[in-house]
Amino acid sequence: MCNKIDSIILTAHNMGMPDHNSLYQVAESHGGYFTAKEARGVGFSKGLLTHHRKRGLFERVAHGVYRLKRFPASPYEDLFIALLRTGPRSVISHASALTLYDLTDALPTQVHVTVPRTASRRRSGISLHTKPIESSEVTSREGLAVTSVSRTIADVAAGGMAEEFVRQAIDEAMDRGLISSPELIRAGRKYGGRAAQIIARALPGRPR
Repeated sequence: MCNKIDSIILTAHNMGMPDHNSLYQVAESHGGYFTAKEARGVGFSKGLLTHHRKRGLFERVAHGVYRLKRFPASPYEDLFIALLRTGPRSVISHASALTLYDLTDALPTQVHVTVPRTASRRRSGISLHTKPIESSEVTSREGLAVTSVSRTIADVAAGGMAEEFVRQAIDEAMDRGLISSPELIRAGRKYGGRAAQIIARALPGRPR
C-alpha cells in the first residue's frame, strides 16, 4: 500500500499541477482521509487546501489532516487520524484494536498505535508502542491497518490490562469464530510471561 501511494504522489509531482484524481486515490486508501503533506505531494498548496475547504470539497478534521467530503465521516475517524499522524507503517493495536474488533467494554483513553522503533514518540493523545510486528500479525478492519486478534489479545495481556477484560475478549473472539485455541496458544508462547499465563487460564475446557 505504501509503495502504491508513493508512486501516485511521485507521478502527480512530476506533472507539476494539482491532481484531483491522484488525491482521490491517496485518500481512498485511508477511507477518504489524507494529510496536508500527501496533498502537497500531488500538487495542492496550503492556499489550495484552504480554498477547497472553503468550497466544501475538503473538511479539515484535525491539524494537518483532511477528509474528502465525497467520503462519509468514519465512526473510527480518530483511528484514521492517528494512523495518518504516525506514518504509513503504523498499525492500530492494544486496547484500540480490541475496541475496533468490538471485543471489550473497556474504552481506551488514548488511541494505541504500534510503530517502527525509528518513529517519533511525541504524539498528543496517542499511545505509541514499538514491539516488532510480523506481516502475519497485521490485518485490515473498517479500512484500518490493525493487529490480528491473537496479537491484540497478547498485547493487552502483556501490557497489564485487567485479566477480566482480557478473558472477556478471548471468550467473545472464540465464540464469534475470530480466533482458535492454537492461534492463542502460539501468541501466548511467543510473548511468554503474563500473556501466556492469562491465555492458559482462559482456555481450559476449550477445544485445542
